[in-house]
Amino acid sequence: MLLLLVPVGLATVVGLVVLWPGDEPTRAEQAAELYLPPGTTYPEGRVSVVEPIDCSLPGGGGVPAQPLTCANVVVEVLDGDGAGEFRELQLPAEVYAAGIEEGDVLVLTRDPAVEGEGQYAFFDYDRDVPIVALTVAFAVVVVAVARLRGLAALVGLAFAFTVMLQFLLPGLLGDSSPTMVSLVGSSAIMFVVLYLAHGFSARTTTALVGTLFGLALVAVLGAVAVSTARLTGLTSEETNTLNGFDPGIDFSGIVLAGVVVAGLGVLNDVTITQASAIWQLHEVDPGMTWRDLYRRGMVVGRDHIASTVYTIVFAYAGASLPLLTLFEVYAQPWDVVLTSSALAEEVIRTLVGSIALVLAVPVTTAAGAFFAKAAGTAAGTATERRVTALRARFAR
Repeated sequence: MLLLLVPVGLATVVGLVVLWPGDEPTRAEQAAELYLPPGTTYPEGRVSVVEPIDCSLPGGGGVPAQPLTCANVVVEVLDGDGAGEFRELQLPAEVYAAGIEEGDVLVLTRDPAVEGEGQYAFFDYDRDVPIVALTVAFAVVVVAVARLRGLAALVGLAFAFTVMLQFLLPGLLGDSSPTMVSLVGSSAIMFVVLYLAHGFSARTTTALVGTLFGLALVAVLGAVAVSTARLTGLTSEETNTLNGFDPGIDFSGIVLAGVVVAGLGVLNDVTITQASAIWQLHEVDPGMTWRDLYRRGMVVGRDHIASTVYTIVFAYAGASLPLLTLFEVYAQPWDVVLTSSALAEEVIRTLVGSIALVLAVPVTTAAGAFFAKAAGTAAGTATERRVTALRARFAR
């Protein structure tokens, strides 16, 4: 197994060193700095007065009138240079419709170059409490149920986000190959996360072999699919905003990187489950042949494939639900909708991830059966040697 993983591990380390982003801001980051006024801050403000106002859109030209309600609010600035000040803001209809009451805390923007009421504007709701509470609850539940394994998994998750924020995202905004950046970053994450959460063992190494195979397959299939389907990546408000900051970004490469990253969690889940199943079968009956281990392991694998494919499809469908709803409004032919650039990205991401997932199962199962038998043979040989040595000692 070391003959397989050592070269991949060394290549991952070399890739991290060679592709690691520099300290200079990317072109997109430099353009974004010009987009916002210099010195813009984001203080919090507590709502003290809410006054609903009518902001309905008049009808005409066959379009019916649209009744809307906006609001004028007075907020007390809670932090920053203007702490303690009271400012009046106007909230659009969608913000008021989502619910706004006295005592709510909002996130504002403050432009120091503007004087008077225009200095502050609504930016977003303050969501610190629900997000922090859910994060703490998640960590407590994971550690309470999985104990040290759960704690190790949380540490691995923190490492994964560090790699994404410090390496993957800056690399995608730079001039490096998005495919190489996503593969190197994903490989580094898997090496650390798997061994950290599941320990150094032949079982974990088997899962890592299957996961790396799946990632490589995702990259190859994704590159072919993105190229042949001519996916531009410019299908959302976010990518169009990035395009405005830096048209030189490889957006098709970002689509491919998204396919690779999306496959990380599912591949990890499937491969570690298959490796564990093989090792459990081997421990129950060490006399099983490689073929028996593989055959019985694939029984588990087929059940896992059936359930995980549903998981992938429904996860992507849930994430794309607003887009699917919009297509329902347009009432376009289903074949036009399915092959449109916006939906094609999700379809290809789903299909590529599913193919890699399905093929990773037999590869992981075969590797697990081989390594389990090899480890058992080595252990048996070592035991026989110890028995022979003891017999020779007593014979003297």
